[in-house]
Amino acid sequence: MARRHSHRHGKSHSSRPPSIISTQWINYNAESVESIIVKLAKEGHSPSVIGVKLRDEYGIPLSKKLIGKTVTEVLEKAGLAPPIPEDLANLMTKARRLQAHLKTHKTDKKNIHSLELLEASIHRLSLYYKRTDALAKDWKYSAQVAQLA
Repeated sequence: MARRHSHRHGKSHSSRPPSIISTQWINYNAESVESIIVKLAKEGHSPSVIGVKLRDEYGIPLSKKLIGKTVTEVLEKAGLAPPIPEDLANLMTKARRLQAHLKTHKTDKKNIHSLELLEASIHRLSLYYKRTDALAKDWKYSAQVAQLA
């Protein structure tokens, strides 16, 4: 039986449609949006949470369209960018939670395999960020799977 839809599982390879709508209805200028981003970062919010707050609370759909920079670029300019990219930090947090689970449940084979896959994706993503100079070339994630077994 053939599949009918190409995007049945997830949104991979999807992109935003080209926007021809102007941002004239937004009441903020570029400087005020940048100051809002810096203020939210100083409150301790991550770049993705800042984007959601800009959308939901301030009515700014895309900061890049309005100010010409992404939230992370604004944070880098202000010196508030996170030291590790957010997606890599989220994967590392997930790995720490899984390692804590495996310390109490040593025979959980399914989650041992999940940790192996997770650490492989951390390794691949870190190679990408080293190549694009978002991480230091000597940055290394220590795999915990071998230590748990």
